[in-house]
Amino acid sequence: MPVVAIVGGTRGIGRAVLEGIQDRGTHTVIVFSRNYSKEVEQELGARLVAADYGDVASLVKLLEDNNVETVISGVNNFTGAGAEINLIRASELSSVTKRFIPSVWGCRYGPDKSDFPPAVPKIASEKELEKTSLKWTAVCIGFFLDYFGMPKVKSHLLPITMVLDIVAAKAAIPGSGDVPGAFAYSQDVGKFVAALLTLSEWEKESYIIGDKLTWNECLRLAENVRGNKFDVTYDSIELLTSGKVTELPGHVPDYAYFPKEQMQAILAGFQLLFEEGYLNFKPKQTLNDLFPDIHAVSAKEMLDMGWKA
Repeated sequence: MPVVAIVGGTRGIGRAVLEGIQDRGTHTVIVFSRNYSKEVEQELGARLVAADYGDVASLVKLLEDNNVETVISGVNNFTGAGAEINLIRASELSSVTKRFIPSVWGCRYGPDKSDFPPAVPKIASEKELEKTSLKWTAVCIGFFLDYFGMPKVKSHLLPITMVLDIVAAKAAIPGSGDVPGAFAYSQDVGKFVAALLTLSEWEKESYIIGDKLTWNECLRLAENVRGNKFDVTYDSIELLTSGKVTELPGHVPDYAYFPKEQMQAILAGFQLLFEEGYLNFKPKQTLNDLFPDIHAVSAKEMLDMGWKA
C-alpha cells in the first residue's frame, strides 16, 4: 500500500487524520514526531519515527528510507513556518514523495491577512508549495465543531472557548452574527482526508463542510440544548479590529498559556474571519459530494452529543 507520513500525528488534527487513515485501510501510515516514545507508538498503533525538522537533508533521507508518497502536515506552525517549509523542501527533493497536504485545517488566507499572526506561516507554506512540482491541496473545514461538544465527545484537539461559552451560558457574538460559516468535526475530517488520499488528482482546495450556519443560529441551538437563555453580547467590528473581544469565563484558563492581550487579539482575528465571510465557503464541489457514504456530524448533533443527558 502507498505510504503516508503524518507530521504531528500524535495529537490534534494530525491524530484524527491518523485514525481516519487507519480505519479506511487503503494506505500504510507512519507518524513523524520530534521525539520517539515506545509508549506513544503503542498507543497510536502506528510506527513512530523521530524527525529533525531543522535539517532538510535528514528529512529527505527519512522520506526516501520510508518510501513516503504523501506527507500530511498537522504541525502547530503558530510560532512560524520553519518546520513545515523544510518539510515541503524535503518532499520536493525526495525521489519518492509526490503529494503534500499543508497544515491549513481552517481556511486559506488572502494577502489582506498577512499581518494576522496565525495566517503568516500558512501563507508562507503555500508560497513555498507553489514553487514545487508536488501535488498539494489545502483542506478547508471552517471551524471545528469539537469545541461545542467538549469534553464529552471524542477529540484530540485542545479545548478553547470562542464566541460560545456553553458551560457558563454566555456568548460574545462577532459583528451581526448573521454571516454563515462552515463547521466540521475533527473525526469526520480524518475520514474525509483518508478518502481524499484515494483520489488521483487534487484541487488546490479540498472542502469539508459538516454544517454551515450563522453564530446566531449556533446560539439558538446551544440555548435549546442547555434549556436556558444565554447572556449575549455582540462585539462590534470596531472592537474586534482593535484586537479585543468580550471576555468569557472560558477564556481565563487560557491566559496561563497566552497573555490576555495576545489571546484577545488572536480570538478577535479569528472572529473577524466569520463576519468578513472568510468561512462562508461556496465551493463547486466538496469532499462531502465526492464521498456521500461518509456522514458528517452537524452542529445540532454535536451539541446533542456533548450536552444532552
